[in-house]
Amino acid sequence: MPGMPCPDGMMTWWMGGWGWLWMLVPVLVVALLVWLLVRNSRQDQATGGVGRPDPLRTLEERFARGEIDQEEFERRRSALRDEPR
Repeated sequence: MPGMPCPDGMMTWWMGGWGWLWMLVPVLVVALLVWLLVRNSRQDQATGGVGRPDPLRTLEERFARGEIDQEEFERRRSALRDEPR
């Protein structure tokens, strides 16, 4: 059965032939884009947004949590700033 005729004699676009495929393709493209954005967003959050954690930011977080004292923080921060990147 090729499709259901409309009152004016034309076939409805969603019933005839491969018409449903043209509606499925954009939906799949949008779903893929959303999936990629969510995946990349989660990856950026885990790595600091640049592919790897920023050492200075990690040091600041450790100092803020009280894992290291101010003297250790300043010593390590100085070493990080003097280090060539």
